[in-house]
Amino acid sequence: MGKTTAEKIFEAHLVDEPFPGTKVLRLDVVLCHEITTPIAIDDLIRRNKDRVFDVSKIKAVIDHVTPSKDTKTATQAKILRDWARRHGIKDFFDVGANGVCHALFPERGFIRPGNTVIMGDSHTCTHGAFGAFAAGIGTTDLEVGILKGVCAFRQPKTIRFNINGQLPAGVYAKDVILHIIGQIGVNGATDRVMEFHGPAIDAMSMESRMTLCNMAIEAGGTSGICMPDMTTVEYLWPFIQNEFASKEAALAEYSKWVADADAEYEKVIEIDTATLQPTVTFGYKPDQVKTISEIAGTPVDQIYLGSCTNGRIEDLRIAAQILKGHKLASTVRGILSPATPKVYQEALKEGLIDIFMEAGFCVTNPTCGACLGMSNGVLAEGEVCASTTNRNFMGRMGKGGMVHLMSPATAAATAIEGKIADPRKYL
Repeated sequence: MGKTTAEKIFEAHLVDEPFPGTKVLRLDVVLCHEITTPIAIDDLIRRNKDRVFDVSKIKAVIDHVTPSKDTKTATQAKILRDWARRHGIKDFFDVGANGVCHALFPERGFIRPGNTVIMGDSHTCTHGAFGAFAAGIGTTDLEVGILKGVCAFRQPKTIRFNINGQLPAGVYAKDVILHIIGQIGVNGATDRVMEFHGPAIDAMSMESRMTLCNMAIEAGGTSGICMPDMTTVEYLWPFIQNEFASKEAALAEYSKWVADADAEYEKVIEIDTATLQPTVTFGYKPDQVKTISEIAGTPVDQIYLGSCTNGRIEDLRIAAQILKGHKLASTVRGILSPATPKVYQEALKEGLIDIFMEAGFCVTNPTCGACLGMSNGVLAEGEVCASTTNRNFMGRMGKGGMVHLMSPATAAATAIEGKIADPRKYL
């Protein structure tokens, strides 16, 4: 019997199985940010265990509220900053060099096929786009990961999603994952790995695959995983070119993590891309979705472009293509937060920032702030935001605010019209 990608990774990283079904895995990468890691740091200090297992495998960033907005967030940042300096963690990204964690770390080449990756952040599943097993964990697991370089997991079952055909014009990875979550529900993949296959996935860029895997957690998934291929190799090549004689050699090595043709899945779900439309959430759960034809015309107050879901250069290019030559509707405000300094610089060089500013957008530094209602775009009670983020929970962007999740293209069209709009008319 063949194996899924997750099964292969678990087998290769298994350290111990203290209880049947509980696997202790060796970790390749431990990611940290200033919201969840300071709690772990303080507890390790209290226990007289202020150590790290391997400084080269720990990556840290201040990204959720940056620059700090008050004394509390400044203190959180200081704890992480002091800890990184104390232990000589060279891959620490402070204000000015920092970006949204799940965009910055892949951009830096830290994630490889076959890796085990943890972080005290639910959207760590993003990194499965590289053919890695990447999971968000709690404080205790994070402490053990930092201290010992291991983490315990239940052996997850895998659901296979075959995305058949090619995406229609105006339909993007965000629409695909919103459609899937709408189909299976917010608990449809709980304690499961979501493995993505098919021609539509093969044709996606790494940026799009990261968008897809980023929202696996919104269906309850432990991790979303795409198969490593030449697209993966091309993205990583600047970081791995000294490790392999050729791109073909890298592909051959990474292909061992591809799921076997005879792997056993809990279920297989077929998605026909020909039926897909731009998709938008309503209500306060990510599985409450409607097609653009069902929800177009819904008024909004704010447009937000950014986050670990859709703040990469590909996303900015898509939105700018639609916005070029247009102005924000007079009834809305627009906020753009490029996900990393590199994305910001590329957008500047390509003239994309000019397009956004000429349209009337406020362009901010890279930050997670607005996504979780902490800074740089918090809503007032009763306000509605068209957002490229990943969660539409009640109060997510501000107490009493409503969030409609959508692709950058749909958000850009919505910005022009001041109400949820079909992006295909602008393509």
